[in-house]
Amino acid sequence: MEAENLRELPLKSLHESAGAKFGGFAGWNMPITYPLGVMKEHLHTREKAGLFDISHMQLFELTGVNADTALAATCPVDPALISVGESKYTLLLNDQAGIIDDLIVTRYAADSWIIVANASRAAVDEAQISSIVVKHGCKLAALDRVFLAVQGPTAVAAAKAAGIDGSDLTFMHSKEQHGLIITRSGYTGEDGLEIAVEPKDADALAAKLLAQPDVEWIGLAARDSLRLEAGLCLYGNDMDETSDPVAASLLWAIPKSVRAAGIFNGASAFRTHLERGSSRKRVGLKPEGRMPVRNGAVVTDAAGNEVGVIKSGGFGPSVNHPVAMGYVEKSALDSGAALFADVRGNKIPVTVAALPFTPHRYVKG
Repeated sequence: MEAENLRELPLKSLHESAGAKFGGFAGWNMPITYPLGVMKEHLHTREKAGLFDISHMQLFELTGVNADTALAATCPVDPALISVGESKYTLLLNDQAGIIDDLIVTRYAADSWIIVANASRAAVDEAQISSIVVKHGCKLAALDRVFLAVQGPTAVAAAKAAGIDGSDLTFMHSKEQHGLIITRSGYTGEDGLEIAVEPKDADALAAKLLAQPDVEWIGLAARDSLRLEAGLCLYGNDMDETSDPVAASLLWAIPKSVRAAGIFNGASAFRTHLERGSSRKRVGLKPEGRMPVRNGAVVTDAAGNEVGVIKSGGFGPSVNHPVAMGYVEKSALDSGAALFADVRGNKIPVTVAALPFTPHRYVKG
């Protein structure tokens, strides 16, 4: 996409002042790195507190007296199991159970839900969700918010010192405070908060967070290496409409009761996938040596037969070795066959690795 067609973040001037280098991502002109550089930004987040501008992601509010029924018809969740202020990771499926997007849904009130969608899928999600919820007399509205995330072992304490107290929350729980929507969650595997703020208040909020000695701006490149080490999927890489929850190893996100009896869109096709199983599976992969294996690299067996493909790959600064995720044929996984990734004609041995590569450090109740 041409640079002039990219959307700009509301806090662009702050990022420019901080020395950010920008690049296109999902239709937005995003800060990719800052003067610290990718490696130090990554490690700073693991050791202290990183501040991420994630305003490219879209927040929606679902409202109506039948909001619970509308959400259950949209996603494979059981709203009755989700209390006010509780968030859940879920999926938006097409009629064939292909993954349109992965979402975070939060019960905001008895008849109101906040939905967080990925930037690249926001328009598609809005059309899909609206087409379902309108049948239940409900409304989906896009919210105009600046969205920030502060992540790392000192993130919650730093935010509290800046006047944003999320210390009473546990992982995947939220509250409203002084007009902010604060959720204890993130995309790095670390403890931290995601904060939705009115645009008029965003500059001041970012300044308060950056005034804390542990807090540094972190760019999109380090966000990617952090989430990959944490074994977290990136839409468009690790899942898309050609992958279903079974193949994508995301069954954990769908409650067993919903698998059996849920009314969500794509339920019938999903149950067929569940019954038949999948011929391929998303797995963690550890390349041998120091050379990263990138998205698109073909995975073969010892005889050179293609048995999979890398979907996300790079170097993991915290674990100090290359890390990757990809889809591998179940027959190759079950046989324990030796696997190799093709990197510019070089056959790099890769082994199946447990996810995440680095332990999650969420604060759970």
